[in-house]
Amino acid sequence: MLHPQVTASLAVRQRPPADVLAADPEAQLAFARQAMEDTVEAECGPAIPLPVVVDVDADGVPCRLYASRTASPVLVYLHGGGWCYGSIETHDRLCRRIADRSGCAVLSVDYRLAPEHSHPAALLDVETVLGWIRKEGTGLGVDPSRLAIGGDSAGAQLATVAARRQRDAATPLDYQVLLYPAIDPMTASESYDEVAGNGLDRASMKLAWETFVPNPADRFSPDVAPLAVENLAGLPPALIITAEYDVLRDEGADYADALLSAGVPVVHTRYMGMNHGFARKLAFFDAARSAADQIAVSLRAALTF
Repeated sequence: MLHPQVTASLAVRQRPPADVLAADPEAQLAFARQAMEDTVEAECGPAIPLPVVVDVDADGVPCRLYASRTASPVLVYLHGGGWCYGSIETHDRLCRRIADRSGCAVLSVDYRLAPEHSHPAALLDVETVLGWIRKEGTGLGVDPSRLAIGGDSAGAQLATVAARRQRDAATPLDYQVLLYPAIDPMTASESYDEVAGNGLDRASMKLAWETFVPNPADRFSPDVAPLAVENLAGLPPALIITAEYDVLRDEGADYADALLSAGVPVVHTRYMGMNHGFARKLAFFDAARSAADQIAVSLRAALTF
């Protein structure tokens, strides 16, 4: 059953229909970007104060570092927004809560967005940040030898790809946190037909994928489609969170199953009654606060204080 809090949340932010967006992409994308920024206070609530909240330049990639203690492990966090919108600001409250509850530092990445910067720009930004925090982290008062990656939706897609590429480069990460990850560029799972109309649908996701990766042939690459990877063994242990009323629900579950089949330790939690994007909306959803705290507990356990 769809939670009543979801119904209330859908009325707060206007979302241009996918067909209108396709008809006038530039104007409607600007609308969607601004709408997400304008509703941060209403959706996400007040900012938790932390000892360290500082904007940093990670070799040319803007980031924000959150920390509640020194010498802490680091979670590199990649915001959602269909690779086309979202920012450090839209996910500020979630990152603060994770940092506050976990004791880990959180480095939130303002990667380049499509269509101005299509694939692989965002992925290259993520890899730049990972290299930078490994190099500069000690000087910032954190411990980059204990390093996790995470994100939601489009950001979770980037996190899965970056984790696999880091494995292949022999610089493996220690943990990954994936909130309702976008895994399948073909948008083929049954959940697209079963739960559409709760904030996200197939048309919107198809448009997001096409904007992010304009060349159709590239959408079959392992650097775009995580399930195109032949061998998932050796990837970091994962926490995967999905939502019952999310069109991405099934592909997130499929990725959890694929990791488990490859011998990767996975905890997959489905939040019942919730829709896509719920976890950052701390002002709306009791489940958002629970999810943020679950992430914090999992990070504490995985990165061994």
